[in-house]
Amino acid sequence: MVAWLLRGLVMSAVHIGARVLLGLAIVAWPLETNYWKTIAIAGVVLVALIWGGIDGLIDGRAHPDPDDYDDLTMRWLKAGLLTGLISAVVCWVLGNWVMSGIGENSLAIEIFAGGSFTTLLVFVPALVGAAVGRLLTRRQHRKNEAKQDDNHYREDARTAS
Repeated sequence: MVAWLLRGLVMSAVHIGARVLLGLAIVAWPLETNYWKTIAIAGVVLVALIWGGIDGLIDGRAHPDPDDYDDLTMRWLKAGLLTGLISAVVCWVLGNWVMSGIGENSLAIEIFAGGSFTTLLVFVPALVGAAVGRLLTRRQHRKNEAKQDDNHYREDARTAS
């Protein structure tokens, strides 16, 4: 399966699940709306951040030279756009015909405004995670190179004595 498609479908499920749980929580506890919204957004951001970090670690280990890195930017942008579109349509359908509290926007507003927000909610944390994952991998490569250079220097010193 194409990497961005898998990420987009899984992140769509995460976002739709967060919106459904948010709708249920808002109906049950209407005075704590901001609290529940923060938790729902944080959940989606956390999943994207961790998955992006894992992508960065894997990519950094596969390509020691930063010039050879895979293009995670386009992978996550496509995944974010797919997530925004799918979750906007599904949440619009759920909000209009299945459950109240999930939103009552028109389909156009849901796709353009909600889809754009969802795209950024997935794209930006995933890229931050990928950057951190690659940074950690580069640090580990440098430590390993320093240890190898140090061991090589010690062996040269022993053979010279």
